[in-house]
Amino acid sequence: MERVPVLKIGDILLVSIQIDMEDQVALQLQEDLAEKIVVTGCHGVIIDISALDIVDSFVGRTLATIASVSRVLDAETVVVGMRPAVAITLVELGLSLPGIRTALNVELGIEMLARSRAESELDDDDEDDPAAVTAP
Repeated sequence: MERVPVLKIGDILLVSIQIDMEDQVALQLQEDLAEKIVVTGCHGVIIDISALDIVDSFVGRTLATIASVSRVLDAETVVVGMRPAVAITLVELGLSLPGIRTALNVELGIEMLARSRAESELDDDDEDDPAAVTAP
């Protein structure tokens, strides 16, 4: 069985799906990615699906599950490179993909994760600073 490689780039894990996403490959990716998030401590995951011509309901649900598992492990997921036909199929299947943010390409996905992380760190700093709390 083929595996989808998971690459670490700074604080982000990059998954570029270049093979047909059969059910077993999708499940293996889910396991591999969860393990890699724990081992690396990364806070962002980018899944590039630009090479996928079609996404069935199982793969769509698996992407949503990957995002949920990543979120529980303190990593945000961005899916990039979605083709119009794939987006249409997901909508027609009624898959809303909760917890997944999207961007047009990897570069925009990285920027999105960086902005999100910076905002999160600012929020954490405000919680630690009693002077930052405003009165009602």
